[in-house]
Amino acid sequence: MGLRPRPRPPMTILSTHTPALSVVLPFYNAEATLDETLASIAAQTLVDFELVAIDDGSSDGSAALVRRWMARDGRIRLLQPGHQGVVGAMNSGLAAARAAVVARMDADDRMYPQRLAAQLAYLDAHPGVSLVGCQVRLIPPEQVTAGFAEYIRWQNQVLTPEDVHDEIYVELPIANPTICFRRAAVAAVGGFRDGDFPEDYELQLRLHGAGHALAKLPQVLLDWRESSGRLTRTDPRYAREAFDRIRALWLARDARLHGGRPLVFWGAGRRTRQRSVRLIALGHTPCAYVDIDPRKIGNAIAGVPVVAPQWLDQGQQPRPFVLSYVSNHGARELIAAQLQAMGYARGRDYLMVG
Repeated sequence: MGLRPRPRPPMTILSTHTPALSVVLPFYNAEATLDETLASIAAQTLVDFELVAIDDGSSDGSAALVRRWMARDGRIRLLQPGHQGVVGAMNSGLAAARAAVVARMDADDRMYPQRLAAQLAYLDAHPGVSLVGCQVRLIPPEQVTAGFAEYIRWQNQVLTPEDVHDEIYVELPIANPTICFRRAAVAAVGGFRDGDFPEDYELQLRLHGAGHALAKLPQVLLDWRESSGRLTRTDPRYAREAFDRIRALWLARDARLHGGRPLVFWGAGRRTRQRSVRLIALGHTPCAYVDIDPRKIGNAIAGVPVVAPQWLDQGQQPRPFVLSYVSNHGARELIAAQLQAMGYARGRDYLMVG
């Protein structure tokens, strides 16, 4: 695909002009990939945007590279507040952005030419949606592990606001560098927050918890770069334990767990119990564990019985609400099919949990 911008006359954006959209791009020592990222932004079919690039204290030539782009494209601004970390840099960019709609971008990814126009059009056509992402393609192929490819296969299928509402406790449902959001909506929930948690997942959980609708375009409009040096691979804020902690915190608050229905956990194995213990500590104890292993069925975990799946279809009233913690490859689809065959509906009667 051609990432170089089509020739355009030099643009001069008047200081009084409010662009239709602001792209916020934090970067730190990204000289190796930043030129390709900037080229993909400049090649957008949407012309009326500004790019706010935030240098998070780089020691390489990244800032000089941005300045060279600024010399030929007046839509670009460079902020250099010093090292703040990705969340601080993002909030600095958000404060400087002038548009009511903001698109997030990372300095090592590539957006397709239609991305900004398509996301802005979607938000214009869907006033009840606060944030929209898009499907992604992982690059370079040789760096992509089987586990990450499976995650993206799942994520690319989470599209509608209903999908996000029902799947958000599995994993991050919308890739962070693809998000395009109403600035007022993110400001209303407190902006991006720093802490011992993955800030992208925490923001989407917070928006969801506040009742905002999140969605995704059913097109691949961004190449998401995988590398061993990514923060998500090296920073403890993105470790499994951090995801489990923030997920349990928001799941415990979900109204679907406060409707007076008995709670059932699907999965009685050691890993399932380890993941569910955080929700139990927050006051949500199951009345039963479901498992298909005959060696577990009939046993008890802390006094709670382990039962076969058929137990869920014995006419209990009110019908239990099921949380499935089983995350083995392909298991979610099989469990969902079993539950639906018994008349359980996703979101109404059960949720998958990562």
